[in-house]
Amino acid sequence: MIYFFQSSEKKILVVQSGQLLETDISKLRWLFSGAELLDNLWVDGDFIGPRREMITPWSTNAVEITQNMGINGIVRIEEFREI
Repeated sequence: MIYFFQSSEKKILVVQSGQLLETDISKLRWLFSGAELLDNLWVDGDFIGPRREMITPWSTNAVEITQNMGINGIVRIEEFREI
């Protein structure tokens, strides 16, 4: 499943995971500095970010941080900026 979080700086954080619990979403909001979970299947607009095929080192570190926080099942986290 794909989850979209939007930060106050208009960044979109995309989380690929299985089903997230409400406690997991709360922890991710804290980790993403208050970014809100969007209730959308996609986000409209033009964004700059990594290619779908390339997992970035940033994502690898972010996933490891979530594992240390007790959030299981996250495969990938990537950050996109709106242009």
